[in-house]
Amino acid sequence: MKREIKIGNKLVGDGYPAYIIGEIGINHNGDLDLAKKMIDAAVNAKADAIKFQKRTPEVCTPKDQQSKMRQTPWGYITYLDYRYKVEFGVEEYTEIDRYCKEKGIDWFVSVWDEGSVDFMEQFDTHAYKLPSASLTDYPLLRKVRETGRPIIISTGMSTMEEIRKGVEVVGEENLGMMHSTSSYPCAPDELNLKMIETLKKEFPNIPIGYSGHEVGLVPSAVAVALGACMVERHITVDRSMWGSDQSASVEPGGFRKLVKYIRVTEQGLGDGVKHVYESEMGPREKLRRVK
Repeated sequence: MKREIKIGNKLVGDGYPAYIIGEIGINHNGDLDLAKKMIDAAVNAKADAIKFQKRTPEVCTPKDQQSKMRQTPWGYITYLDYRYKVEFGVEEYTEIDRYCKEKGIDWFVSVWDEGSVDFMEQFDTHAYKLPSASLTDYPLLRKVRETGRPIIISTGMSTMEEIRKGVEVVGEENLGMMHSTSSYPCAPDELNLKMIETLKKEFPNIPIGYSGHEVGLVPSAVAVALGACMVERHITVDRSMWGSDQSASVEPGGFRKLVKYIRVTEQGLGDGVKHVYESEMGPREKLRRVK
């Protein structure tokens, strides 16, 4: 099996340009116009895709947390009510689907429960992502596999044994994997970027990427240098906005730089074969005394 998958019209894997995903998630705070601004930012940065998160709030919110009160932009409301406030429905996703097609960018979602898979099947999205928190939700993994769409799993908060078991359940066909650490923002000493190489050795048939939650851009380019063929970073229009993921997100100008850094890194990696380039011939003739 070749280490590649196809997302939309693009092949993703070793030897192809890194597939760059702007993770909007719930940074839109339930505002469709705000979501469109983030889509525009990803398009302007020349990202390959944007991604949202889809949950069924009453299923995904723990029972003991549902009635907890929380201060939000919508007032002092229960945690369950807050989860509904940031959840898009049919109307919003229909417009997102139309808008992304108009802008020429791929889009898909992380699905957190089986009902969300059923909901999303009405849209012809290019893939499904399984968040790190759901790697051990085997019925959900099987449900997503039944759709026949490409799947990307994230490995944050997971042991190697849990990762192996998740892969065994979902199967390696049409599967990608993201190295990740599930802290927001993530401290540099917990990024553990060398895990990209470890996962590539452990799963030789699966394209390995990186889902980053750090502050800054450099680690994401380093991830590509270490072999990541996908990079996912949270995108926002303003890191100071209300929301749990905003501080680990990248603003539009930073996202443009991120894409540029990744593309320059890819160019700089070369092919590993020693060359004497044409640009070196002049200095070689001028500076090399002993030939």
